[in-house]
Amino acid sequence: MRGASVLVACILGSTEALVERGGSATLKFRKSGLRDMEERSAGAIVFNQNGGSRKYLLLQNAGHWDFPKGNIEEGESDIQTVLREVREETGLSEIVLVDGFKRAIEYFYRRGNAAIHKRVVFLLARTNQESVRISSEHQDYGWFTYPDALVKTTHDNSRKLLVEAERFVSSMGEAGLRSSELN
Repeated sequence: MRGASVLVACILGSTEALVERGGSATLKFRKSGLRDMEERSAGAIVFNQNGGSRKYLLLQNAGHWDFPKGNIEEGESDIQTVLREVREETGLSEIVLVDGFKRAIEYFYRRGNAAIHKRVVFLLARTNQESVRISSEHQDYGWFTYPDALVKTTHDNSRKLLVEAERFVSSMGEAGLRSSELN
């Protein structure tokens, strides 16, 4: 919108960049007293194909629908974290990680006075289990077809991951998925 004041804040190191006034994109830098922190997490895009239709698992937390994920604990690998977090958040213990799919997203958020740079690695996981026991941090869950999951997923970066996962699974076909489980 012309004439409307637009404010976009980006955290760059210990400097906060402010972009004001849409159309002119003027940069102003000022020292922020924010401490920068790094946070690493891992999660899984979990699906099942029971009954011939592929469905993706989404969890609801604080009104947002997303994939199971959590912080990587000291000494854990991405894979160990994914297996632990899926089990803790969903009760699913029989999952198989699909070879060849590993994606990462990065974003910033604030926690108090700290600017947190978060990187989340997502793996693709298949299960035959349908019964989910959500953790206390979640309010609901659902198994959704691909089109329904695209609508239900709250965050754009998660929707993009879902699109990539669906393409990946579709390109493998059922025979490819079965052979990856044997390895």
